[in-house]
Amino acid sequence: MDPADALALLMSPAGRVDPYPTYERLRAHGPVVQAGPVFYVVTGYAEADAILRDARFGVMDDALRDQFMPGWRESPAVLSISRSMLRTNPPDHSRMRRLAAGAFTPRRIAAMRGVVEAQADALIDAMLAAGRGGAPVDFMAAFAYPLPVGVICALLGVPAADRPLFRRWATDLTGVLEPEITPDELAVADRGAAELRAYFSELVAARRRVPADDLTTALVQAHDADGERLSGDELLANLIVLLVAGFETTTNLLGNGLVALLGHPAAAAALREHPELAPGHVDELLRYDSPVQLTSRMSTAPSRHGGVDLPPESWIIVMLGAANRDPARFPEPARFDPWRPQVHPLSFGAGPHYCLGAALARLEAQVAFPLLLRRLPELALAGRPERRVRLTLRGFATLPVAPGREAAPVTVAGPPPGAAGPTP
Repeated sequence: MDPADALALLMSPAGRVDPYPTYERLRAHGPVVQAGPVFYVVTGYAEADAILRDARFGVMDDALRDQFMPGWRESPAVLSISRSMLRTNPPDHSRMRRLAAGAFTPRRIAAMRGVVEAQADALIDAMLAAGRGGAPVDFMAAFAYPLPVGVICALLGVPAADRPLFRRWATDLTGVLEPEITPDELAVADRGAAELRAYFSELVAARRRVPADDLTTALVQAHDADGERLSGDELLANLIVLLVAGFETTTNLLGNGLVALLGHPAAAAALREHPELAPGHVDELLRYDSPVQLTSRMSTAPSRHGGVDLPPESWIIVMLGAANRDPARFPEPARFDPWRPQVHPLSFGAGPHYCLGAALARLEAQVAFPLLLRRLPELALAGRPERRVRLTLRGFATLPVAPGREAAPVTVAGPPPGAAGPTP
């Protein structure tokens, strides 16, 4: 299968639901392959990492959007994404990122552990109540969505009563992140963006009237003090992206990760008994089934990667999910092995656009999985999970589980199994 045909398969509904076989078809042509006149696909880990860190590559700017997407300024979805730090290059990207970075320092993230633990415990209590008598519970709706949305909304200062609104709006908006989108899908994305812009316009006005100790107030005050630091469009766009990125990736990590752990009972048992193993397990879950499968870059100068010359104004699709399964970097990449040394998955990107909330997402997963497995030792699938037909943001629409009975409190001592090597 030539690269263009493999890419077409990847964009199909079946290819999006299970992209991994198609990644290997692309990889057979090399770590960097040309799929069109100025269109390239990257599947190699080393090449993906290098391109994401290379200053000669940036995200699509306004001039290129004018070329590839005439009329994009009339789309609330494209406008919302394009005015955020997600889709801007330095120096604008650096300026906006600095304004939000104070909420994501290592000290602040570490201080949130207790909040995450309390929220996760409360959600497990609710799962137990909903699953009493053997009734199935949708893990995505009951845990994977409300945990991260509660955390990011607390940072932004969004009232708890409003949090259920965001799942549909965000699902609609994030369609615009797909590498291909139909006019109907764009209309749905625009609807979600319009709802989010209206919501945050009201929240901004409320914070101007009554400031609070939250990230929204900090960004509003930065805008009001100096519009050169943050314009009005940038203020709304970054609030939307901080909210959506703050839970979409983690929601998918929790769903994908739970399915992987339930399918690998030895790894799940080790994590249940030794929660200190969580960092390694979570990094392997990120590698094994990445919640973000791709990102894109445009080249601004000639370069050579993976033995391929990349001319200026080339469009590069960096397949993060494929890079995370590159056999040149990870032996037996299709095998889930939380004892792999130095995993360093590319799921959160690399370089200047490395995910601002990566440490927070890791913390939430490192707290959630051991707690779920310890409190719910009988947790099991209770039906066929339904994948979202998305490629960029890979996750489940529904994930039915049976919580089972809650475990009695126990104390486990001793060294974690497998500390000296991989799983048996």
